[in-house]
Amino acid sequence: MTTTINPKPRRQAAARPKRQTASARKTLAGELARRLPAIYPDAHCELVSSNPLELLVATILSAQCTDKRVNLTTPALFARCPAARDYAEIPQEELEALVRSTGFYRNKAKNLRAMGQALLERHGGEVPSTLEALAALPGVGRKTANVVLGNAFSLNEGVVVDTHVGRLARRLGLTSHTDPVRVEHDLMALFPRSTWTDLSHWLIFHGRRRCAARKPDCASCELRDLCPSAPACEPH
Repeated sequence: MTTTINPKPRRQAAARPKRQTASARKTLAGELARRLPAIYPDAHCELVSSNPLELLVATILSAQCTDKRVNLTTPALFARCPAARDYAEIPQEELEALVRSTGFYRNKAKNLRAMGQALLERHGGEVPSTLEALAALPGVGRKTANVVLGNAFSLNEGVVVDTHVGRLARRLGLTSHTDPVRVEHDLMALFPRSTWTDLSHWLIFHGRRRCAARKPDCASCELRDLCPSAPACEPH
């Protein structure tokens, strides 16, 4: 007698949200700009710093590392290197030891030393307050520059697009792109300039506290009625 074994049924992939019209995205953005400040009134940059240089350094260290780990690492680093010259002159091995726990420590130490040298040579040891000048520093890209400009200088030059912001922007139907720069441009077109820095904080807080990558808490989500992905994200 031949026994037939039925193959295990494959889990059906969640459907992607239907692409929204430009008008619908603009309406959604307006409602999000109204709701998110009320949901997360205390949303802020969770990297601890007291000046632009400290925030710049902390943001460089946060690449592929949690803010919590960075905040545990930076007190000793900031005490050892309070100025740009200290980063330029500290031995590579000593700096590596100070930032080892943040991961990729050799490359991060190399970038921090080069950043300190560039600040001395190009900006008199001060952190510049323009996107172009910041993004030109070693180890600094557009995202890091936006963090510093928005949080240290209160300048809304762009939207910080990290993994949380990119994920939520797609789930909410605000963009269909995966490239952070294209996501940023889509968000900048939808939200008032005055909200750009806060928008990143709101979405990051929501991504960490409610809309996780693997198990979004759709049942408790304050934005569920607005989110075109809610039916697809909920367990089947």
